[in-house]
Amino acid sequence: MRLALALVFGSIFLQHAWALQDNQEEAARYAEAGQKAMASGQYAEARQNFEQLAKLEPNIAEVHATLAAIYFKQREYERTIREVRTAQKLKPSLPRLDSLLGLAFAELDQFDEALPLVEKGFHQTADSEVRRMCGLQLLRAYPALRRDSDAVETSLTLNKLYPNDPEVLYHTGRIYGIFAYTVMTKLKDTAPGSIWTLQAQGELHEAQNDYEEAIVTFNHILELDPRRPGIHYRLGRVYLSRFREHQKSEDREAAQREFMAELTTDPRNGNAKYELANIQTDLGNLAEATELYEEIVERFPDFEEALVGLGGVYLDGHKPAQALAVLERAIKLNPKDDVAWYRIARADRATGNKEAQLKALATFQELSKAKPQHKPVADEEVTPQHIDPTAQP
Repeated sequence: MRLALALVFGSIFLQHAWALQDNQEEAARYAEAGQKAMASGQYAEARQNFEQLAKLEPNIAEVHATLAAIYFKQREYERTIREVRTAQKLKPSLPRLDSLLGLAFAELDQFDEALPLVEKGFHQTADSEVRRMCGLQLLRAYPALRRDSDAVETSLTLNKLYPNDPEVLYHTGRIYGIFAYTVMTKLKDTAPGSIWTLQAQGELHEAQNDYEEAIVTFNHILELDPRRPGIHYRLGRVYLSRFREHQKSEDREAAQREFMAELTTDPRNGNAKYELANIQTDLGNLAEATELYEEIVERFPDFEEALVGLGGVYLDGHKPAQALAVLERAIKLNPKDDVAWYRIARADRATGNKEAQLKALATFQELSKAKPQHKPVADEEVTPQHIDPTAQP
């Protein structure tokens, strides 16, 4: 793992003025040149100057600490450790040395020595960059020491602290993937013929769009436990995914049967009822779709996608005022739902509110531009609402 130093430690050490004792003029010259080189990122030049300064003033802790930061930047971790140790002996109170020492040990894969130091840096330091560096090293140390749960917990914390950091996202994603694979492998080895193993296999086939194997596996579960909640719903999702790919009406009909069977098993499954409402909408059965959506949002008032779906059928049924009411509830739950804003623009147009229509349309366009490429529908818990290309906002 490559970690950027970015002057984090060096700048801290350089903030401390030190009293030059012997050879003051020459030492001051090296100190000034070294600081300028550090500030401009010229680490090789800075190293030369601080090495000369260390020879002239060997008892100044900040000089050794700054050298340690330079050596770390240049990936000379044994020298980093040596200089940190020297600085600590000269001035134990010098800040951040434990974190720098732990990072150097971690880069050498000496995780037993690194762990308490980088844990302290991650949990106690107020410096965001130092905390980030220590956290990333913990993602290397914990798996090496077979502490996978601690690695996952640290990943969750890092994602909260640095939600848009690509390096953090990459390494935490790896941790989640490895942990999930390890747990699922253990499940397979521990209970190879269990319903839980079959369910994991079925969901894997579903995620890989291996429709035939997913259908066989989910049906096998129902043979073992005919009233197992959630399995008819998963089967319905598989048939619906295959319908979207091949546009065969029998797949949509099979999906509809499975969602209805899920509601027989579990009447509180709002997701199954929502998928049925979507199917009725696509078939143009507005009355049936409206009834289903209304039942869902009455029982689950924060079901944002259902609110957007209900707004859509209200619009298609020429009820723009009712559509606005539910769509405004939807954007309070999710202000970044571009489909909701699109439908609000349609509703404003239908009610003659030109100014509100333009504002809603501008919001929709802004969100659409910023929206990342949509992940496959199979990865969603429910089918997201979509924009009717024939509708005019």
